[in-house]
Amino acid sequence: MREKLHHFIDRIEDKKAAAIYTLFEENIKEEEEGYTDEFKAELDRRYAEYKKDGKVISRETMDKPIKKILSKAK
Repeated sequence: MREKLHHFIDRIEDKKAAAIYTLFEENIKEEEEGYTDEFKAELDRRYAEYKKDGKVISRETMDKPIKKILSKAK
């Protein structure tokens, strides 16, 4: 299937290629951007902190305070 798509895309006119690109533009941009070095460093820091003391707050524990904050923001 991928091979057929590659072959098709390689041979189509620019107008059709532009239309296909438009359909998937957001996905393409997301894939190109990936994670920034700053974001990766933050993930590493959080993981190291977790490994050090193992303290994690569950989603269930945070639901009530988050809903309270969000309701005030409206």
